[in-house]
Amino acid sequence: VQLQASGGGLVQAGGALRVSCTASGDRFSRYAVAWFRQAPGKVREFVAASGRYGSSTRYADSVKGRFTISRDNAKNTVYLQMDNLRPEDTAVYYCAAGPPVIQSSLASQDAYYHWGQGTLVTVSS
Repeated sequence: VQLQASGGGLVQAGGALRVSCTASGDRFSRYAVAWFRQAPGKVREFVAASGRYGSSTRYADSVKGRFTISRDNAKNTVYLQMDNLRPEDTAVYYCAAGPPVIQSSLASQDAYYHWGQGTLVTVSS
């Protein structure tokens, strides 16, 4: 499956942004999906993940209560709604897809075989 992320941009602290990731090449509902991010000079980190049908989700503690992951399998798209953004949320956001795993494994980068190209989110103070 191929993944294409979009929707990044510049937003002020406290604002909101939604990034999207559209899949092609395979049946999207076969895959668990996730968002990771990499800030300048830092390692890539987990943000949020969803099981195949969206009923199982997991979030990093740093975004819990502010970010929401959702998916529309009919549109082959996964979304990350980001509210109350902070300057420390500035990063390149990557979407990823992989075979279904138990919820405790959703945050592991090793669970995902397919990666999108990333979209830059910049939060100004």
